[in-house]
Amino acid sequence: METINTFLSGMLMPVLLIGTGIWFAMRLRFFYIFHPIRFARTLAQAHKGGGISPFRALSQALAGTLGVGNMAGVATAIVAGGPGAIFWMWISALCAMSVKYAEVRIAVEHRRSDGKGFYGGAMYYIKDVLCKKLPRVGAVAGGGFALLCVVNSLLTGNIVQMHAAASVFPWLPPMILGGIVAALAFVIACGGAGRVSEVTMGLIPLLSGAYMLISMVILIRNGDRLTQVLQEIFTCGLSLRAAAGGVTGFAITRAIRFGVTRGIFSNEAGCGTSPTAHAAANTKSSHHQGCFGIFEVFADTIVLCSMTAFVILLSDGVERGLDGIPLTLYAYTALAGKGAGIFIGISVILFAFATVICQTQYGAVAIGYFTRKRGPYRLYLALQALASICGTVIAEGLMWQVADLTISLMTALNVGCLLWCAKREGILRLPPSKGA
Repeated sequence: METINTFLSGMLMPVLLIGTGIWFAMRLRFFYIFHPIRFARTLAQAHKGGGISPFRALSQALAGTLGVGNMAGVATAIVAGGPGAIFWMWISALCAMSVKYAEVRIAVEHRRSDGKGFYGGAMYYIKDVLCKKLPRVGAVAGGGFALLCVVNSLLTGNIVQMHAAASVFPWLPPMILGGIVAALAFVIACGGAGRVSEVTMGLIPLLSGAYMLISMVILIRNGDRLTQVLQEIFTCGLSLRAAAGGVTGFAITRAIRFGVTRGIFSNEAGCGTSPTAHAAANTKSSHHQGCFGIFEVFADTIVLCSMTAFVILLSDGVERGLDGIPLTLYAYTALAGKGAGIFIGISVILFAFATVICQTQYGAVAIGYFTRKRGPYRLYLALQALASICGTVIAEGLMWQVADLTISLMTALNVGCLLWCAKREGILRLPPSKGA
């Protein structure tokens, strides 16, 4: 399994994602870069009124990406590829925005309605698109993705997150932390997509804003050294070592690995999980919500990952041999005091909690793809509660290999479907300027 994952995660997935992103971006004529005013106007006019707003759907999607990945993923990329890795993360993000736009847009176009609201995701559009030409293949692929989504929600969406949260404060009994998160997540998940989006909308903007504020204070205090940091990023950006650390660290999506030598990834573009959150939005059009998908990548990588990178490069944590979460905690503590370090540690736990409830909702939608009966759903919630507890004490090992394989298979299925339907479904066809 390790050999398979080395090939999939280290070679195939980065090439597939970056190549697809460049092609999609060219088809979209990089409108989100060259027409910023039009793009901002689209975001402002996206809400149709009532139901789950596009911004609430965005907050839920961000709950599955922000936090552990931003803090530890950037640190690992810098250690693996030097300062130039950040340059390649920026380049990769610009390409991945188009992949995120495509998967969110097609998810909205193929979503379902239950009379109370909308629901959908990659498993639905994979089945719909492929069944038009290959009925049996579409049925198997859709069901296979839904099953992988359930497994992913238990592994990377829960166990990995709780493993990271439990390691922040060694003095906090891990079983107690896991039990508290399990109980809270169970109550929130029972409320459905509406309650999940309410919690994430209240939690994610607040945590992200505080994180950005502390980062900005550090950057302002060390403004005279920022020029040197930027020079290092661009100077080292074309080296082979930096490319390996930055592009690989970004392009392989959502299989978050927490640890000293594990690669951690910055966002979900191409994985096919976040379209589940966006599909529930009461948006004016699929194009409008697709633009929120682009903003998701921008906020996750261009803004928060960059701030984390600047703070780390301003500290001497890399020279001390630190990596992952310990490196990020050290950088903020060294530059902003012990209070900032404690806040970052608490943020890891809260971000992990937000990811757990978000991924639980993703898994619930995947369960609903197979059956609408309450029995399997209750069993799934019980497994999620058990995973929250086990994740705090479980040892690293086979779990990471299974998580990597799950993410690689999900990405291959999802991106393959996007490539198949890029022209057939018109997901890369922009509406007229007045319509946006």
